[in-house]
Amino acid sequence: MFTASAGAAMRQYAATVETSTWEVENASRLECTLNHDLPGYGEALFTSKASKQLNMEFELDMHLLPNNVGMAAVYSVPPKWMPGVAPKTIADMTIRKQYNGDLPQDAAWTMLSELEKGFWPTIYYKDWYNKYDDVSVALNASNFANVYREFVSCVSNLLPYNFDDIAYTVLSYQKNSTELSKYSQKRLTMIGEYLKEDADLELILLDGYTDSYGGRWNNEQLSIRRANEVKTYLSTLGVPEDRIQITGHGEKRHIALNDTRESRAQNRRVIVRLSKG
Repeated sequence: MFTASAGAAMRQYAATVETSTWEVENASRLECTLNHDLPGYGEALFTSKASKQLNMEFELDMHLLPNNVGMAAVYSVPPKWMPGVAPKTIADMTIRKQYNGDLPQDAAWTMLSELEKGFWPTIYYKDWYNKYDDVSVALNASNFANVYREFVSCVSNLLPYNFDDIAYTVLSYQKNSTELSKYSQKRLTMIGEYLKEDADLELILLDGYTDSYGGRWNNEQLSIRRANEVKTYLSTLGVPEDRIQITGHGEKRHIALNDTRESRAQNRRVIVRLSKG
């Protein structure tokens, strides 16, 4: 376990059992954050975000950011009421100048599971402002269990995709119709579910296209109708209409030849492009 330097004092930061607080913040289908206050030091944050993969990150949000580069040791430390139980190594955490400390998924999940068992994940490092001091920062497991269950419930409800997965989407259509293919219906539903959660969206661009059958003017009108139906759907979800721009290109800008059924199907499309600040 971390050993204090000879003659060094150990400054310890941790909430008391009575003041230990855990809170779920940013609870949505896009992000879940579990927060623990560290009096006099900062906050400990566990965050999971909407993604195809289950993910977790730990962040040590410090009032005083590191003034140099170093390394911290992270242990699972038994509380005083577990006499004789040895601490366990969790991970090493890189200290970067003027950045909060953080740990990736495996270490973050380990810290959470240790907290669930009543252990105190504790971070040890050499102080970057006082060469005579070592520092320990402990996460108190008191009052953790109930809030952690709320956090896990939030994580389990995250969308299984993120903004990058839907920011550029191609919707395909049935022949001479505004009816989407079954796959594209699912894609549009995914976009809709995401837009219900994300208030930071700035602009949606909808570009409609057709194959070359049916006459140029008719195809241009069909491409506009296709894009307009998507706009109407997104508007019903609460997206302001002035943030949705549509363009009907008709049979222009083919992405495939029009000499087979399969290639014509590729040209019948609406491209959805999402932009956020």
